[in-house]
Amino acid sequence: MPFLELFDETLDINSTGNYDLALQISFDRVSFCILDTIRKKFVLIREFEPEIQNYLNRDKIYDFISKDDFLSRQFRKVHIITPSPRFTLVPAALYDQSRMEDYFNFNHIREEGSMILSDKVTNPDAFIVYTVPEELSSIIDKYFEGSQRMHNIKPLLAHISDNKKGVHDNYIHLHIEKEYFNIVVFGHSTLKLCNSYNYKSGSDILYFLLSSFRNLDLRHEETVYLSGLTKPGDNFSSLLSGYLRNVKYSMPSNKCSFSYVFNETGLHRYINLFSSATCE
Repeated sequence: MPFLELFDETLDINSTGNYDLALQISFDRVSFCILDTIRKKFVLIREFEPEIQNYLNRDKIYDFISKDDFLSRQFRKVHIITPSPRFTLVPAALYDQSRMEDYFNFNHIREEGSMILSDKVTNPDAFIVYTVPEELSSIIDKYFEGSQRMHNIKPLLAHISDNKKGVHDNYIHLHIEKEYFNIVVFGHSTLKLCNSYNYKSGSDILYFLLSSFRNLDLRHEETVYLSGLTKPGDNFSSLLSGYLRNVKYSMPSNKCSFSYVFNETGLHRYINLFSSATCE
């Protein structure tokens, strides 16, 4: 099983009462980071994922969490991301919690063995309505009772809200997960697009992205910010550069600093983790 670990020399397992934990948990992978709230510095990243074309099951996730030396500790705060391509945004002025299932079913078919949850976001002023597999929810209940749960779109929107300040053109963000990707487009203070699409190849991503450019009348000279499971020089980034002039890998906000050891990996991969740790 592929495993990544990067940690700062100041990391202290006996100081977790001063640390915040941000954990992303899915059948694709389990990853987490630790924020030292005294130094305001991220001091650890760990990631555990299956072999290519495989998935984690409940037992493997249980095993990883139960054996991890940090995940069994008590933290100041715990933020849990449960990513899913199935979500819908409901304007806050129209939201009624008793109708969550109606909102979700309007755009999606509810999966068997899932539960419907919602998150409040401020920019835009809306609620995210989404599903979480009951198996994952039971793991969170067992190991992280009282944690702050959120859909992956919540920290992504928080990150974009911080980074689009001062951008005079449209702000276009593409976040890639294992089998789906998110496109978020803001025009100044107005959300123009926030959606997920399934894909099998980089050509699929490019097709949906260029369709969004055409439908929203976006100029190809505008900057596209990338995050998630892509990196400079891979097949997708090479494909994208043939169609768009300005592509940048999104960097975390400067609310906190990062250990120098994180220079060994692309911080854009963990945008949602870093953002969730500072996301209320």
